[in-house]
Amino acid sequence: MKERITITLDINIIKQIDKRINNVDIKNRSQEIEFLLAESLGINIPGKAVLLVGGRGTRLKPLTDKLPKALLEVQGRPVTEHLFDLLRKYGIRDIILCVGYLKDKVKGHFGDGSKNGVSIEYIEEDKPLGTAGPLKLARRHLKDSFIVSNGDELKNINIPRMFRLHKRKNALATIALTTVDEPSNYGVARLDGSRIIEFVEKPQNPPSNLINAGFYIIEPEVIDMIPDGFAMLEKDVFPQLAKMGRLRGFPFAGQWFDIGNIERYKLAEKKWEGVTPFEEDEMNLG
Repeated sequence: MKERITITLDINIIKQIDKRINNVDIKNRSQEIEFLLAESLGINIPGKAVLLVGGRGTRLKPLTDKLPKALLEVQGRPVTEHLFDLLRKYGIRDIILCVGYLKDKVKGHFGDGSKNGVSIEYIEEDKPLGTAGPLKLARRHLKDSFIVSNGDELKNINIPRMFRLHKRKNALATIALTTVDEPSNYGVARLDGSRIIEFVEKPQNPPSNLINAGFYIIEPEVIDMIPDGFAMLEKDVFPQLAKMGRLRGFPFAGQWFDIGNIERYKLAEKKWEGVTPFEEDEMNLG
């Protein structure tokens, strides 16, 4: 619900506001003022993030024989700490780590999160539950919009802009999308504006070069759509949301690296630039 108000501003402030109107996701002064106020009050981002770090990392053997993927180092720091950097950048410090394989090592390393400037709670998988199953275990912690991120990727995403698209489009889930040179190796998004119609798995003729970047904003009611036991967001949940017209895509221009195998891990080690400030270059769709 919105209420109309009248305000008087200095002309120089108005000029700065007008510069931000891009006719894509900001179409007028009112929208930009609302966004700036929400940002300053800290209400334009989800409050919690769930990081999925329970996988066995079989494609990273022998590195993962005795070490969980969450603790594999990129440029001298565990990959999970790079994700903490991204979340802290936008004031998100309440984190749930979903752990499974070698979970005691993960818990022993990160503890309550205080040494990394975050607060960590743990959801423990006794057996693999996929990318969706752990969310059912975390249901009592997730009362409002929340983030889910794969734990074996490095990414630099403007979370407030993604969240703004998510809310403006009344989505139940919004997926961050990144571009790759060889989209046929991934699930490729077919879009109508920002609405995701479907993902085409490893297509010979990709409908776009946009792929799932493993970073989502999700509403709590989506958890009730997850089947019991092992379940995947990508196969068991997102197709339902796409049919409902409630699944959106957020293409972003920041760096993204998948460290799921040895070759990609080495590439990330060489080229990852860390969580850096964003330019105004997100490829938002209407």
